[in-house]
Amino acid sequence: MRPGRATRRSGSIGDFDAVLAGARANAPEAWNALYGWLAPGVAGYLRMLGARDVEDVTSEVLLAVFRRIGSFEGTEANFRSWVFTVAHSRVIDERRRRTRRPDTEPFAPHDNDHVASDDPAGAALEALEVAHVERVCAELPADQRAVVLLRIIGELSIEQVAEILGKSQGAVKQLQRRAFETIRQSFAREGVTP
Repeated sequence: MRPGRATRRSGSIGDFDAVLAGARANAPEAWNALYGWLAPGVAGYLRMLGARDVEDVTSEVLLAVFRRIGSFEGTEANFRSWVFTVAHSRVIDERRRRTRRPDTEPFAPHDNDHVASDDPAGAALEALEVAHVERVCAELPADQRAVVLLRIIGELSIEQVAEILGKSQGAVKQLQRRAFETIRQSFAREGVTP
């Protein structure tokens, strides 16, 4: 499965302390476990925030995290928050680069997502679902979209999201409420019941 195409929430990695210790000792299985745990959520977050080359930026994020893993201190929740802080910073950096150096070719999302499938109908339905989620997220202002994605894809607390975005917890709660109301209205227009 490619990054960003997870079909379930990432949940827990198991014995986080053992995996972290293994990664610090350069154990390949620990690195693989961390990558498998983090890459889908990071890629999904980046994709929904409009990153152009999701796989490259995901790799940049994970490389930055893996390079600095020895300096990390904290819990599994702190680690996820730290990873999404790096991801948020990278997507902002990418936007700044694009502003300074605009693309010379038109952007066509998911051009490289043509993957052969044993279930063409399932693949088509997944593509429609992803397109629908992307369309709904595109309707949200950037700050609301970031809050929703960090809460849902990143599985982060209000406090962690507030820290990443440099906002108060009250502001994050308000942004989340507004975003969910916009999403609810979008679904109502489309005749989708929650």
